[in-house]
Amino acid sequence: DFVMHQVLPFQAVSAEPFTYASDLYVALAQPSASSCSILKWDYVERKLRDFDRIPAHSAVHCKPIVAQEQLYVVVAQLFGGSYIYRWDTAVDKFIKIQDIDSQKIRKPNDIEAFQIEGDWYFVIADSSKAGSTSLYRLNQNGFYSHQALHAWHRDTDVEYVENDGKPRLIISSSSQAPVIYQWSRAQKQFVPQGEVGEMLDVQMVKHFRAKRDQFLCLSRYIGDSKVVRWEGQRFVEVQTLPSRGSMVMQPFAVGQRQYLALGSDFSFTHVYLWEEEKQKFAKFQELSVQAPRAFRAVPAADVQLLLAPSFKANTLVYRHVVVDLSL
Repeated sequence: DFVMHQVLPFQAVSAEPFTYASDLYVALAQPSASSCSILKWDYVERKLRDFDRIPAHSAVHCKPIVAQEQLYVVVAQLFGGSYIYRWDTAVDKFIKIQDIDSQKIRKPNDIEAFQIEGDWYFVIADSSKAGSTSLYRLNQNGFYSHQALHAWHRDTDVEYVENDGKPRLIISSSSQAPVIYQWSRAQKQFVPQGEVGEMLDVQMVKHFRAKRDQFLCLSRYIGDSKVVRWEGQRFVEVQTLPSRGSMVMQPFAVGQRQYLALGSDFSFTHVYLWEEEKQKFAKFQELSVQAPRAFRAVPAADVQLLLAPSFKANTLVYRHVVVDLSL
């Protein structure tokens, strides 16, 4: 069961847990409060507490990256450009170290960070007609533009997937089916590889593994969302889920259990549980979250949390509990 654990008295649109110097934190983008909030997990009180704030006028995503023992936070803003901050241990605060080219990143929507062959990268999906989803690489001095991907398509989301040892990006957009890029070791760039067939207007792409199979969750605001199984170059539809008003469809695992949270702006959030024998999700629980924009599982020592940032109301923190029904 998922039970209420903590109410965070603010609206948020993204949540990113991370571990730095052996402590657990969460970065939340709060556009209405013009900040990126960094919360720290209190192991004694078993609660998230305020730690620091990064000013961010219209933040849509705050992405922490812990690389080479340094903590960076990429702050994507709708207006006024996007920036990268670094935690300075000498003064114990975040210092702005660079801005991101506003000619390329005009209307950011999502950020993913990952490592390939020891190098750190992040990619920003851009939802402007004139913008371009862009890849950045870390060197000694900061993050530098590495590759422009998929220009002028109003991209809504980007997902990093490693399948059979091959790094891939899947980019969803308002104007076409999600496209797949595969990493070329020779070129040290992503090259187009195809698309996820016949699914237009996908809001978000997320992946999960069950046993040896890889699955994609494709959420749509209008129409049905889908779960498909990835079979090499082919995608086999596994399940269709009604999802009117859904901005987020997030698979996550707690121990051996695979869940899926499907949010809605018009009704309850539905949590589903994966049934391996049927290769399908079964309805598990309803959660009352207003206008959810993300779901993030956070393993906090002996507590398993589910964060639900809300665009219109308080951000909610649920705890995963095992209920003994034997009595």
